[in-house]
Amino acid sequence: MTTTEEQSADAATPARRARRWKRAAKWLALAIGVYLLIAYVVLPLLWRHYEHQPSLATAPKTTDTSNDIPGDPLNVGLVGSEEDVFRAFAAAGWHPADPVTLASSLKIAGSVLFDHKYQTAPVSPLFLFGRKQDLAFELEAGKSATHRNHVRLWRDPAAKVGDREFWIGAATFDQSVGLSHYTGQITHHIAADIDAERDLVIGDLAKAGHVTTEYQVSGVGPTFNGRNGGGDWYYTDGELTVAVLTEGGAPAAKRVERLANPAVVHWKNRFWQWLRHNVL
Repeated sequence: MTTTEEQSADAATPARRARRWKRAAKWLALAIGVYLLIAYVVLPLLWRHYEHQPSLATAPKTTDTSNDIPGDPLNVGLVGSEEDVFRAFAAAGWHPADPVTLASSLKIAGSVLFDHKYQTAPVSPLFLFGRKQDLAFELEAGKSATHRNHVRLWRDPAAKVGDREFWIGAATFDQSVGLSHYTGQITHHIAADIDAERDLVIGDLAKAGHVTTEYQVSGVGPTFNGRNGGGDWYYTDGELTVAVLTEGGAPAAKRVERLANPAVVHWKNRFWQWLRHNVL
């Protein structure tokens, strides 16, 4: 190769490299754009569904703490009167929580410290629609109030089903007592798998014979690394499960009718169950 040809080749090399980098940058930008489109537009639209109860499309997805920190996600709903709710939980063996007073606060402290039962221990207030929970129920899972299943419920007048009241709630499992990761206050810490608690609440009411129909709508959405008001980690498939309760305390006349999810939501939930049992 002559000197002129060598100089020409040397000059062409940086130009080729520049073209390659430019092409690589375009493909990278395209890949990022496709990812953002799928992850933040397409999939959320596909998984967002309210076909069984359109009024919940505009409902809040999480509670708030007294410090306006996002609290526990909303993951259960009940259709029925207040009396229907109380009857259903009583039949399922759950207990209404005592109000927070000085006496109940001392009693729950004694339950935790000395490891004795307190089946109606109070639950701390969380806020929705500008007010704390209207009802709360719990089921002990140990010798004391340290470990317990519990659910907070709020009456949602905007989501009534015909002439029946609608209750939206947050179900979580208290697995220990400690300090809030955000405020340093004494609090219960929840278990990460909040879907298990959602399923337990609805399942217990169904086993007690007080559920006629069950269906799901979108809640907070699929979440791998959520944090509640105490800074506790949680994960969820993002669905909110609704149970239609029997009226007047009458036992359900037949098996629970489970309304189907859209196909894409069904397969999303199947994939999430695999992740839940094999990865998370």
